[in-house]
Amino acid sequence: MSVTQRPAFCLSDGFLGLSLLPWPDRDAKVLTRFAVAGIPYDGAVTNRSGAREGPAAIRKASRMLCDAEHPLFDCSPIDSISDYGDLRIPLADIQHVRSALEPQIAQLLGRHHMVWLGGDHSITLAILRQLVKQHGQPVGLLHLDAHCDSWPDHFGEPSGHGTWVHEALLEGLILPACSMQVGIRSPASRTVRQRLERAGGVVLEARSLRDVFSSRQWQRLLDPLRVRLSKAGHPPLYLSIDIDCLDPGFAPGTGTPEPAGLTPAQVMTLLEDSSDLGFIGADLCEVAPAYDHAEITSLNAAHFLWTYLCGQIRQTTASSAST
Repeated sequence: MSVTQRPAFCLSDGFLGLSLLPWPDRDAKVLTRFAVAGIPYDGAVTNRSGAREGPAAIRKASRMLCDAEHPLFDCSPIDSISDYGDLRIPLADIQHVRSALEPQIAQLLGRHHMVWLGGDHSITLAILRQLVKQHGQPVGLLHLDAHCDSWPDHFGEPSGHGTWVHEALLEGLILPACSMQVGIRSPASRTVRQRLERAGGVVLEARSLRDVFSSRQWQRLLDPLRVRLSKAGHPPLYLSIDIDCLDPGFAPGTGTPEPAGLTPAQVMTLLEDSSDLGFIGADLCEVAPAYDHAEITSLNAAHFLWTYLCGQIRQTTASSAST
């Protein structure tokens, strides 16, 4: 069915109003290049819980996008995407949860370019582990967040939603020279804040971005990453967004809000201008609707993911046209 034939408002439970698909049979035909799945886990948070409800809230907020084309990319992902619902998560500690998630993640990664709906940010480590296995090499990382997530522990706990970057570096999952953090501003020791930078990556703290709004300005900041990716032979690049990269005025519905953050316009411009970097997947975490107002947070999350998908489809179309 074409975009123009779809109803103006969809009431199905899936992303963009799509019907949820059953878990894929290993022999079933792959019908879409892209897919969405939720990981509703928030057992690793250090402040307010509730991100387990994030996938459902993002899906609901995405319904009004079901029949629309992106105003910049002039396309819609509606015919190129499936939604498999939420992964099965045991009631267990974080290590057992990751062990249960990783086979499910691997199965979907073998079939689709995946977009994951968190959940707290600890889910990203399990995704990175499987991406590295799939691609046979470490990946670059574009990470939007108020927090550097490179703490070595959480108040004595070795793993949580703020340790996954530290753990990924220790496990050799990410290429520091091909990685960039954007929007960092939370209180932390200098050692923790500069963890990625000391390893060879780039950290753009929120303070340095307060006057960055235009496409020209974002391109100037992205150009060094483009150069690094080129020098490294264009390795796979993964996008991870914590919704608290936004200022709490634009994202009150999150577990660890930090003042003086990015605006939705800044994030949208960054997503639009980075669409050609060669992403292999994305996640968006930490939407906690219990603290939201008028769906502000989940609406921003849905629009960010919709923009990411439209950008990837546009790049695929452009690549096909040039060959």
